[in-house]
Amino acid sequence: MIGHRPPGVFRRTATAAAAGALALAGAVALPATTAHADTTAKGDVIANLWEWNWDSIASECTNVLGPAGYGAVQVAPPAESLKQSSYYWWDVYQPYSYDLNSRFGTAAKFASMITACHNAGVKVYTDAVINHTAAQTGTGYNGTTITNKYDTPEWDRSDYHDSSSCPTSDLTIQDYSNLTQVQNCELLGLPDLKTGSDTVRAGIADFLNSQLALGVDGFRVDAAKHIPETDLAAIESKLTNTTSGTAPYVFQEIYPGSTPQPSDYYSSGDVLDFTYASKMKSAFQGNVSDLGSLSSSGILPAANSVSFVTNHDTERNGLHMSYKDGDTYKLANLFQLAYKWSTPTVYASWEWTQSDQAPPNSAGFVTDTDCDSGSWYCLDRDTAVVGMVAWHNAVDTAAVSDWQTKSSSVIGFGRSGAGFFALNNGSSSATYTFTTGMADGTYSNVIDGGTTKVTVSGGSASITIPAKSAVAFYNSSYTCTVGCGDTGGGSSGSTVSATFNEYASTTSGTNVYVVGSISALGSWDTSKAIQLSSTGYPIWSGEVSVPINTSFTYKYVKKDSSGNVTWESNANRSATTTTSAISLNNSWNVADADATDVTFNEYATTDWGTNVYVVGSVASLGSWNTSDAIPLSSESYPTWSKLVIVPKSTAFTYKYVKKDSSGNVTWESGTNRSYTTGSSSGYSTSDTWK
Repeated sequence: MIGHRPPGVFRRTATAAAAGALALAGAVALPATTAHADTTAKGDVIANLWEWNWDSIASECTNVLGPAGYGAVQVAPPAESLKQSSYYWWDVYQPYSYDLNSRFGTAAKFASMITACHNAGVKVYTDAVINHTAAQTGTGYNGTTITNKYDTPEWDRSDYHDSSSCPTSDLTIQDYSNLTQVQNCELLGLPDLKTGSDTVRAGIADFLNSQLALGVDGFRVDAAKHIPETDLAAIESKLTNTTSGTAPYVFQEIYPGSTPQPSDYYSSGDVLDFTYASKMKSAFQGNVSDLGSLSSSGILPAANSVSFVTNHDTERNGLHMSYKDGDTYKLANLFQLAYKWSTPTVYASWEWTQSDQAPPNSAGFVTDTDCDSGSWYCLDRDTAVVGMVAWHNAVDTAAVSDWQTKSSSVIGFGRSGAGFFALNNGSSSATYTFTTGMADGTYSNVIDGGTTKVTVSGGSASITIPAKSAVAFYNSSYTCTVGCGDTGGGSSGSTVSATFNEYASTTSGTNVYVVGSISALGSWDTSKAIQLSSTGYPIWSGEVSVPINTSFTYKYVKKDSSGNVTWESNANRSATTTTSAISLNNSWNVADADATDVTFNEYATTDWGTNVYVVGSVASLGSWNTSDAIPLSSESYPTWSKLVIVPKSTAFTYKYVKKDSSGNVTWESGTNRSYTTGSSSGYSTSDTWK
């Protein structure tokens, strides 16, 4: 049986239990005992330290998560995975073997991390990639070589779905509304394990039990919607208890789509609530007053779900918010910790400019997390977040009460006398009198570590809430003990992320830069211009922290290997920031006044490593040069999409091509497609590969 709710945080004193032997290949010598602890104390907040290495997680458990009162840490998939030349983050979702030597550290370090977290009173949940194995052949992070994707150390061809159960010609999912395809065909060409087979179920259970024997307390099931619920239940029935003697906690990724539905999986465990995160984005980028109806807005039942503000997929595909949204994003996390609903998670990972970008690494192996380097965004240790974890634990199960909407940007509510929380999503401070439900007295504001105080008289308090911030209190003596003065290593509240995307074809040795009127963009000094990345060539991209609520002008330049500068010929471009991240899409020498946008949408299935591009007759579509074709995004696969800046009131022809990992180009068949833009914006196509 699987525990549907995560038990409370471990007591701070751990006891020892015998560690079971690893059941699969790759077992290493481990300590004779592994730490575990009592599960009756409070604390359910999950810190999702996504793709941190094992040493860094052990340190964070000891120095931050445990002292702060987090209940558990969610860690990346621990198995050996694909190791390819760009070391992309998604390598770890292509398992090569169930050996526990991975890009995050050795099996011994994995076991030591679990012990360290348990000693700090923090449980460990791993990301379980059990639907599939790797689509790409090559060599893994522990040296495993795969030459046939259906032949791995654990599995052979008979262990995967084939044409007898998948109706598509290439075995990939082509219709995401077809349940048979979704669960029996290959996601992005990833070999789909035949989880209806008892042999496969037993092998997966052995893999998970090897982690449970080391002290793992539960699992986040990756791609759970692609596994029939009956198969998941059968696998879970083969799992052992944790070393603390309880059933492992399971929560499942059911990515939005027409089929299957989250409710289909409630009997197998909790479900990650994508709708909750979408509501957070809608409210915090619109009116937070809408949160008054959150419980009836279509989010999943509290008893069956795990909430989050963002995750590694949705921060990259724009579905949800990200650290790039600055204090607006942080404020959404504070609300999540304050509002009584499901198990909350706090996401902490690295900063990125390209969606595929690897975590900070050395030859692919993830290096230690340095929250002060500017490479990582450690939201879990932010002063306000740490304060709200303590607040969340203190109010426990007390019901939401005294809800007050003061404006579209300011709300407040209590937790039946156990605590009070108010937030201001506006751009200037706000002062209101709130009914708190709290006993009269003076309380410490946990958001700033207890520095400021709130006085309650007659159950009410006059509270000044800074812009893009909150005030929360539950007792008179709260003082910050960890994360004090910490901002998580991300951008300060006075700046927001601006991502510049510029279409520009170049010759070898020439790079593209952005320069502008504010100091963050070099104050028009080309020697201080910001170099953009060519990873998505011919789209050059870069992320810059710029001041909030600020108007600025900018332009792109090219610099060759000799330092010669070429300015684009159009007039200066302009932009204005608010308090949310912005993305600026441009095309070389196409002036803003003369430009419009077309989002190209192409339905096309591909093998792993093959991507879809659009190329056409105008310069901003590569002038029919496939080396300058626009790479489309696979984030909504099998629909490939990209917004492209093209001239207004212009007729052009275009076509789609596929490029494999060797650069081979395949054109779609038929005549050229045609399109004519008008004088407005927001154009789009809806095409299917032919």
